[in-house]
Amino acid sequence: MLLRKWDDLPSEMRNSEVRKYYDILQKKRVSLFFKRAFDILAATILLLLLSPVFLFLAIAIKIDSPGKVFYRQVRVTQYGRRFRIFKFRSMVSDADRKGTLVTVSGDTRVTKIGKFIRRYRLDEIAQLLNVICGDMTFVGTRPEVPRYTDQYTSEMMATLLIPAGITSLASIYYKDESKILDASDDPDRVYVEKVLPAKMYHNLKAIEEFSLFGDVKIMFMTLFAVVGKEYKSADPGKEKDKDNIK
Repeated sequence: MLLRKWDDLPSEMRNSEVRKYYDILQKKRVSLFFKRAFDILAATILLLLLSPVFLFLAIAIKIDSPGKVFYRQVRVTQYGRRFRIFKFRSMVSDADRKGTLVTVSGDTRVTKIGKFIRRYRLDEIAQLLNVICGDMTFVGTRPEVPRYTDQYTSEMMATLLIPAGITSLASIYYKDESKILDASDDPDRVYVEKVLPAKMYHNLKAIEEFSLFGDVKIMFMTLFAVVGKEYKSADPGKEKDKDNIK
């Protein structure tokens, strides 16, 4: 997982706000190399161990509702490259055409088995395939759809310096973001104007504080969050700054 040379970055990423984070990661090139090595090793082992779970989910999804086992949606990863994410399908087929791009509580598009899959975030384990392919990493900013990345501020573009992640501190802190969206008549607008900036505050801070030990810690925090442990920002006093992302 090596950084491109600055001049080789997409033009929209070559700005002063991104440069700050680029310089930080440049000093951690060795850690980035081992981050990729860890991704490959851990994803391979987990795919082997979880193969029975993959089989069970595939059968359950096919029995529960018509459609494909995997949900493949275009997302954005490192350097703005688009890829097709793997997720175990938890909604009816063609759900994107039947409602908003974000999911709210009680969404009628979610299938019966989908409720179970979403509760324990089992849809995400299919992204081990994306990790093997190099499209994603274990810990990093969650991949957004192009519609949302097109609205990134100059500073938010810094999150595209590393591959999109399966989990992150922002994902843990906002695992119940659907509750915020439920109260709105326009979930897409609220997501872009409120939720996304709040999550980006943590995503950008994670780049500044990146370390392999920190990644492993976040992976364990994710496991605990799945089984019900609640986490809040370790520095809530700075939450007021999240709306000032340039």
